[in-house]
Amino acid sequence: MSVTHSVVITFFTLVTLSLQSQESLPDANIQTLERKTMSFKDAVAGDQVTIVSFWATWCAPCKKELDAIAEVYEDWQEQYNVRLIAISVDDARASAKVKPMVAEKGWPYQVFIDTKQELMRSLHFQTVPYTIVIDQTGKIVYNHSGYLPGDEIELEEELALLVK
Repeated sequence: MSVTHSVVITFFTLVTLSLQSQESLPDANIQTLERKTMSFKDAVAGDQVTIVSFWATWCAPCKKELDAIAEVYEDWQEQYNVRLIAISVDDARASAKVKPMVAEKGWPYQVFIDTKQELMRSLHFQTVPYTIVIDQTGKIVYNHSGYLPGDEIELEEELALLVK
């Protein structure tokens, strides 16, 4: 096999893998804090980059991530025209704690609840925190599982690439 042939095969393999990483949005339902049901696609519809952070009231790293992003969120909105939607994956029993916790934290995000974990299953993840970024065309272009201090810097780097 020639070097040129190898380069062409490698190029098309990388393009294919890149396209596979751009997932379409699942058609799952979530609830507002007022218990109104709506589709996830409707919740994230729009022409701006959307960060979706999946969290739970019992998850300390989730709350740390949302607190850390809250500190820079206003700047991100101005610089990147981005919004963040926080989706709790607390079950029906624990979901009663979501609204009071959001009020206590003062998070500036729109918050939804996925009590049946329908969306969580549709996106094929098991643990929180789990963060995805949806581009202006409605494709998932980034995902990250877990949280360590400083992960918000990696997230901001991804935002900067999307709005170039």
